[in-house]
Amino acid sequence: MEYFRNIGDFLSTQGINLLRGILVLVVGFFLVHWALKLVSRNEKYIRMDPTLKGFLDNLMRIVLYIVVILTAVNVMGIPMTSVVALVASAGVAISMAVQGALSNLVGGLMLLLLKPIKVDEYIKVGDIEGTVKRIGAFYTELATPDNRYITMPNSLLTNTSIINNARLGTRRLDVFFSVSYRADIDHVKQVLTSVMNRCEGILPDPEPAVKLTECGESALKFVTRVWTKGSDYWNANFFLLEEGKKALDAAGISIPYPQMDVHVKQD
Repeated sequence: MEYFRNIGDFLSTQGINLLRGILVLVVGFFLVHWALKLVSRNEKYIRMDPTLKGFLDNLMRIVLYIVVILTAVNVMGIPMTSVVALVASAGVAISMAVQGALSNLVGGLMLLLLKPIKVDEYIKVGDIEGTVKRIGAFYTELATPDNRYITMPNSLLTNTSIINNARLGTRRLDVFFSVSYRADIDHVKQVLTSVMNRCEGILPDPEPAVKLTECGESALKFVTRVWTKGSDYWNANFFLLEEGKKALDAAGISIPYPQMDVHVKQD
């Protein structure tokens, strides 16, 4: 009976505060969701730069959630000194976690201010490449060409080289072909030039060109060098590769493969 009496005393004294705290959490999270939704419908917010919009949305959500949680803790009657003491007791683990979060937050601010990348730009970082979909307060989200979604820490992006394939608007495309030494150079150029003239998306300036780049060990190596818009890059690449191979075959120009000739000398 004494056990149940103690439970009753706890509920009568602290249970009300606990219920108040839970109510604050529920109502607070609902208000945060409603406020963010209201902000997202604002005309000025809609016209805002997508890069800045994603960062602010992420930051406002985190700040408002923290405010709601601290308010609920205060309503429950838990002294803030106790919360501070709890944080201090787990100082090492928390400091490591906060350090990573702060470095990502600072990285997000650097990306926002310096703008090495923007939303909808196609970038490459190390072995990862894709289109920037969102730059958040802590992470940047990319969509790869094969429809994978990648999340990268902002601190990583600010401490490594970024190849931005969209910033300048156009890209140079080099497609290489190897042909036999028996092939006539001028004929090869004529065949590949006719393929380039049929390719859509190639820009007239700078002027497209076919050049002999190397006299290799077993083949003459040519390059078709063209300029395209970023959105036309891959279509032009695939067209030149496929149609270039067909045109060379139709012209009777062989494409060699690595081989070794062995000569046996007899006395």
